[in-house]
Amino acid sequence: MNKEQQREYPAVIVVTTTSGKEEAGAIARAAVERRLAACVHIDRICSVYFWEGVVQEDTEYRLLMKTTEAACNALTDLIAEMHSYEVPGIYRLPIVGGNESYLDWVRENTGGIGAGMERP
Repeated sequence: MNKEQQREYPAVIVVTTTSGKEEAGAIARAAVERRLAACVHIDRICSVYFWEGVVQEDTEYRLLMKTTEAACNALTDLIAEMHSYEVPGIYRLPIVGGNESYLDWVRENTGGIGAGMERP
């Protein structure tokens, strides 16, 4: 995104799924400890998907990571590095509005400490 879009969407949600609760927790903790995400929600879900020519159905754990556009690349790299899937789904959704106090909190707590990023 360009700088104008960053101002329009100052916070984003990065989403991924894992096969297990431990892996989800490890990714969530690492993201928050490194300040690449202000908060991560972990939900147990059922996923139906097409893989290797067959429809699969599995229990997965979905991570919803509240962060900033500036931290997305470092967060995506962290997830890919820690993820056990051959092709992890990692995508981001812009937050187009919400409680400004909460969005301020997300921005204040996402600075990439220890990940080579400066505070926003």
